This record gives sequence, C-alpha cells and structure tokens, in this order.
Amino acid sequence: MATLEGTFENSSSLRVAIVIARFNDLITNKLLSGCLDCLSRHGIDVSESSSQLDIAWVPGSFELPIVSQGLARTGKYEVLITLGAVIRGDTPHFDVVVSEASKGIATVSRETGIPIVFGVLTTDTMQQALERAGIKNNLGWSYALQALEMGSLTKETGQSWGRNTVFGVGIDPISKLRKRNAANIRL
Repeated sequence: MATLEGTFENSSSLRVAIVIARFNDLITNKLLSGCLDCLSRHGIDVSESSSQLDIAWVPGSFELPIVSQGLARTGKYEVLITLGAVIRGDTPHFDVVVSEASKGIATVSRETGIPIVFGVLTTDTMQQALERAGIKNNLGWSYALQALEMGSLTKETGQSWGRNTVFGVGIDPISKLRKRNAANIRL
C-alpha cells in the first residue's frame, strides 16, 4: 500500500502565488501577513524581489477564480492560495459571492491540476472575521501550511493531479509512487 502525504519540511523550493481580495482589506491584509509569516518560516522567499512568490490583488472575492485561473494556467506555480473575507449583510449578496467564489476556485483547481487553497473567510460579523484574522488566531498561517502540504504532495507524486491527462484518463500517481518505492526497497 502506498501512502501519499505532503510535508512542511521539504517545501522551501515551491513556487507559490497568492490571490487576495482588496474588499474587506482590514481582514485580508491580516490574513496575508499570517500567510507570509508562515511561508517565510518554512523557507519560502517572501521578499519584494522573490522569484518564488507572486501576489495578485483583485477587487473582491468574486474575482478570485478568474485571476487564479490565469495564474494556474501559466504553469509557473505549484500551488495557489486565495485570500478573501465575505461578511454577511442584510441581503442575499453574501450567499451569491461565497457560492460563486468557492465553486469557481474549486473548478479552476480541478481543471488545471494545481492545488488552490480556499482561504476565504465567510463570517456573520466583522468581529468573527477579526478573530479569525489575528485576534484569536490567524488563519492566514493555516492556509499557508495547507499550501505547503499540497504543493509538496503534488511534487512527491511527480505531477499535478490534473495534468498528464487525455480525455480524463491520466497517469496514475499512486502506481507511479509504488513503482518508485518498490525500486528503493533493498533486501
């Protein structure tokens, strides 16, 4: 049996893109700060001149999927992180934005084979959003850890899940890993 698992230790060579919504930037800037802190502590260069990290700002969470799609299609990144904050109001707008952002991001990830971490806070109040962006803990850190794990997992299998496919029939990453592991077994 093959066990596939990502790690945090050997992920310092990953190429990462962060797509962040400007709307509710009081929250999203805090998420970005937590995210960058985590990536930096795990060996990712987060400096202004970094060749490992790119950050794209979009107007709001609704626009996250389209820019994520463009970045994923470049083939430049092993993993993307989306950051946003949608806070419930008195109208159904919240439900529309959250639904379309989550479906769009999931679709882009499936179609491109690039893992995309869904780092969009969906809260009822500003206080709840602030608590998740730094008052109690900063979920930006968690989103970065998820990205490191998924990026290293796709590297471990030697491919992105959606790549190397023809009409939905792909190279089986588990069989590939089993063959590689079997070759490393010594009696």
